[in-house]
Amino acid sequence: MNRSEFLKLALGASAGLVATRSFGFLPSQAEGPFKLAPLPFDAGALEPHIDKTTMEIHHGKHHKAYVDNLNKAVAMPENASMAKMSIDDLVKSIDSKTPAAVRNNAGGHWNHTFFWNTIGPNAGGAPKGALAAAINKKFGSFDNFKTEWGKAATARFGSGWVWLIKTGDGIDITTTPNQDNPLMALAEKKGTPLMGLDVWEHAYYLKYQNRRPEYVTAAWNVFDWNKIGKNFG
Repeated sequence: MNRSEFLKLALGASAGLVATRSFGFLPSQAEGPFKLAPLPFDAGALEPHIDKTTMEIHHGKHHKAYVDNLNKAVAMPENASMAKMSIDDLVKSIDSKTPAAVRNNAGGHWNHTFFWNTIGPNAGGAPKGALAAAINKKFGSFDNFKTEWGKAATARFGSGWVWLIKTGDGIDITTTPNQDNPLMALAEKKGTPLMGLDVWEHAYYLKYQNRRPEYVTAAWNVFDWNKIGKNFG
């Protein structure tokens, strides 16, 4: 999505924002096996780091569109078997032969659901315990990790995600294009996501415009290390 298309979506979304302004209330959804869950926090709870309007549009318009379009994709006869899969199993099965509509929308649904559940209000700070030890072992320090994360997030060309993943021999930083993720069978670097950051323009453009590095820095204030630490195990 280019900036012109995003701004059109943002301006046209105002009528639909009423549906997402109240915590836990959702707009109507397309019929199908996959559902859009409410945000696990109020849309304005991440301010000033991520603004309320961006969160309302990001969740209530963008994420909802991925869920609706995924339900439409798996309703096609040739994709019927996918409708019976969990979103986790579906994403893990995605390879180069998977239809683009399934790949893009299943990835978008999984990635955003994961993202909402690793951020929150009254967060930030630094990891503790086993995850902190793993970060120090891999990167030398938490500050070095933040530096490498920032480099990866800003270097990802166009739209995509940056991830911290658990691999067979530790942890690592990787990025994926569009709505791909490290769980997919086609991922260049596979692993279990521990945390991720959406670096599509729709995630930050209303507040930060083209200043992605500022958004990447601000996100450190909303990462919930208790939740991320549980992902590490």
